[in-house]
Amino acid sequence: MKVASTIIAQRSKTPLLLELDLTQGLLEAPPATPIQGLRTRHTPVLRWVVEALHKAATDDKVAGLVTHLGERQPTLAQSSELRGAVDALRRVGKPTVCWAETFGEAGPGNVSYHLASAFGEVWLQPSGDVGLTGLVAEAVFVRDALDKLGVRTQIGQRHEYKTAANMFLESSMTGPHREMVERLVASAMSTIVAEVASARGLSAEAVRDAVDHAPLTADEALHRRLVDRLGYRDEVYADLRRRLGDVQLRYVTRYGKGLAGLGRSPPTRLGIGARARPTVAVVQASGGIQLGRGGGRSPLSSPSVGSDSLNAALRAAAADDTIAAVVLRVDSPGGSYVASDAIRREVISLRESGKPVVASMASIAGSGGYYIAMPADAIVANAGTLTGSIGVLAGKQVIKDALSRLGVERESVAVGAYAEMFSSQRPFSDDEWQRLAGWLDRVYADFTTKAAADRRMPLAALQSVAKGRVWTGADARDVGLVDEIGGLDRAIDLAANRAGRRRSEVDVRPFPKLNVLERVRPAESSEHPAAAAARSDLSASLLSAVYDALGLPPLGVLSMPVTWRLS
Repeated sequence: MKVASTIIAQRSKTPLLLELDLTQGLLEAPPATPIQGLRTRHTPVLRWVVEALHKAATDDKVAGLVTHLGERQPTLAQSSELRGAVDALRRVGKPTVCWAETFGEAGPGNVSYHLASAFGEVWLQPSGDVGLTGLVAEAVFVRDALDKLGVRTQIGQRHEYKTAANMFLESSMTGPHREMVERLVASAMSTIVAEVASARGLSAEAVRDAVDHAPLTADEALHRRLVDRLGYRDEVYADLRRRLGDVQLRYVTRYGKGLAGLGRSPPTRLGIGARARPTVAVVQASGGIQLGRGGGRSPLSSPSVGSDSLNAALRAAAADDTIAAVVLRVDSPGGSYVASDAIRREVISLRESGKPVVASMASIAGSGGYYIAMPADAIVANAGTLTGSIGVLAGKQVIKDALSRLGVERESVAVGAYAEMFSSQRPFSDDEWQRLAGWLDRVYADFTTKAAADRRMPLAALQSVAKGRVWTGADARDVGLVDEIGGLDRAIDLAANRAGRRRSEVDVRPFPKLNVLERVRPAESSEHPAAAAARSDLSASLLSAVYDALGLPPLGVLSMPVTWRLS
């Protein structure tokens, strides 16, 4: 027993070398269900990693950080958030080392290398490459295939940059479509070049020259000062142990288990009669936006934002006297107009309760995702966030001819002049098309008018940057659609400041934070925090999974092209 206690005491004094394994990618939000948690148990959650690294920067027991990057690249926005956390360790003089077998094996590795460049030392396996090849955004068009199948697409869009349905309507990029995508790629690449150059002590011209000669062999990357050392994993760890001495290895995810919520320090232990510290609540909105409850119940499906679920969380935050401010973390390509409008109203009500609201945009916050963020007191986005897409689309696909070729016929009996307006068995009549156009115009006018009011912009100025156009976070700031460039950490700081507090004076926690019983037991009312945990039915989740698998946009008129991925 004495020997065991001695070993434990020695281990408690041994410095920690934190390990961050990103080979399985990153999750934006914690798993919504135990099944999803089981499936993603080896994938770190971004905000937990960021918070753990910030905590490690002030923890004397932590000696340094070593990170392993693999083939699964983070998004550019995720990379930017992690870079900030790594920089916190570097600023206090703690070694930060990143190693990879390769940054892209016979393929691009732009964003992975962008993240790696933030570390104090970059190792590359001698047989690996640096695939800093430049960014590409691809768009798929199936119009000609649908014509051959006998499928006719009738979708109206407002306006020329609202291209989410172009894959069905066009055979190639339209002029506005190409203009928008070219600017997105150029803006994102400028961010990568500038941040790599700054981190590596190189000129922007040197980085662009490396891009134009990539993929680079390990020796070429070493010569161009893109990496510091060539070696294998055992050599990386041997070098760290030589420099740091006796250390305990511990995964960042295990180290972060000791953190409470998102705070920088353990929660205050309250005595009898003591008052709780003010809290900044982080409310997550991840996935397509839909009416009713949020999805994600199916193991196959992506998460979704249900207006009933999210609004219950916002109402509960307004009623909780310990909450001083709220950060609404948005990672959504949009969806339902009506659901987005209902959420916007609840955000306004939360602000009117006297609690500041700061929107933090993750990798994507467009169309309906922008709609729910725009009434916040301030909007913070990463430079690589995809946002904007202020526009609307709606319509249908006529599949009667396609079914007839398969020997399938359908008949219907209708009562009402417009009962068959959205039938997939016939095209819109001229009158129906005009009615649809009028509806699109009304929704677009409502969206732009509210966006102008929320952003305190003249309507004409807002309309000039709307039209369905997608912007990077960097460009969105320049045109007035967001306020600051930064990640969740910056949004939390801003929320605390707007509540009249310093970051050190508040606790930060995900909200609502429910126990297992509260998650499975029906909520007491629509204003109880547990109402935010209610999930949609399985059929809706499975339908969402089918759309995900086909690469189709979410079921909603405020949607953006979710199949874009800059790589």
